[in-house]
Amino acid sequence: MQNYKTISQSFKVPYEYKLHFTEHIFNQDNVLFKELIRKYNPKGNVKVLFVIDSGVLECHPNLSDQITAYCEKYSAEINSTEQIVIPGGEQCKNDYGNVERILHAVNDNKICRHSFVVAIGGGAVIDMVGYAAAIAHRGVKLIRIPTTVLSQNDSAVGVKNSINILGKKNFLGTFAPPYAIINDPFFLTTLEQRDWISGISEAIKVALIKDDKFFEFLEENSIKLRDRDMSAMQYLIYRCAEMHMEHIAQGGDPFESGSSRPLDFGHWAAHKLEFMTNYQLRHGEAVAIGMALDITYAHLSGLINKSTLERILDVLQNIGFDIHIPLTEKNEIEELLNGIEEFREHLGGELTITLISEIGAKHDVHVIDREVMKNAIMWLNNKYQPKISIQ
Repeated sequence: MQNYKTISQSFKVPYEYKLHFTEHIFNQDNVLFKELIRKYNPKGNVKVLFVIDSGVLECHPNLSDQITAYCEKYSAEINSTEQIVIPGGEQCKNDYGNVERILHAVNDNKICRHSFVVAIGGGAVIDMVGYAAAIAHRGVKLIRIPTTVLSQNDSAVGVKNSINILGKKNFLGTFAPPYAIINDPFFLTTLEQRDWISGISEAIKVALIKDDKFFEFLEENSIKLRDRDMSAMQYLIYRCAEMHMEHIAQGGDPFESGSSRPLDFGHWAAHKLEFMTNYQLRHGEAVAIGMALDITYAHLSGLINKSTLERILDVLQNIGFDIHIPLTEKNEIEELLNGIEEFREHLGGELTITLISEIGAKHDVHVIDREVMKNAIMWLNNKYQPKISIQ
């Protein structure tokens, strides 16, 4: 056999996407959405398929008609094909039938790679719709319009899409940057209190691992944030999203090829707790518990002092989080701890759990002492009593 040389090739593909801020996105005098479509294809008549979170429609019952009227006014640019309504919440990621509905709609409406799927909803719907859009035709254009604090400041501004399967969160997924994200604060005005504060946990997360000054802002404004001060919330969303996007671009690993995932601080326990409570815990609530657990572990391991621990826990409490761990039986605690290995499997490579050595400074560890983590669980549960009943 002839001795052929190894063929090697490398290439780079630049990605660009923008996060826009506006209010009343489908008010007919607001041209942002129309201009996004027009700039992509000045020839016009671009097909657009809308997928809407049912919870958003319940709170904004005129939204569907507003979208229809908006697309009719700007019909030269926008060819609106269909509006699909999907049940919101984490459960939508557990039902592959939702993905199939979107794929059938993409096929039936002849949505191509130069068409758009527009996802309007909370983080779970954004995740699931993004996954469907990414696998249809190997990727159709996606515009995200997130409607919760958590999705506006964190989940919708990244490049990941996913669904849950085999009892594991985000087991199926893709890295596929959206064409654009549009944050509209009007959608936040109708959120339940649990959903209002839920997304704040992701801001606390990014502050703890990256920016002590931002944490000071959260600390000083914790009561305002709890009491739904929109000005404070808008700054929180902007700064959190800005740091998230900077991390993706400047971290050198946008598609997470390495083992370190600092933006997953507090998430190994959060993902497992969501599953163990049948997703009765909101993601942000689970992240708050996960962070409380990991900073308690960090204190018991000698990484942070008691005053730093209590300072962080006070902020979580002031905002309204229940940081009691909703597990009591020994076998439940063991199952939670098994989430550490499941987290390693999900990330791949060496186990890497992000902790902190001080506020604003992450500290990666590669081994977790299960006995110390059990002590952290007991310490938290002795200190705090539950506010949320998990059935």
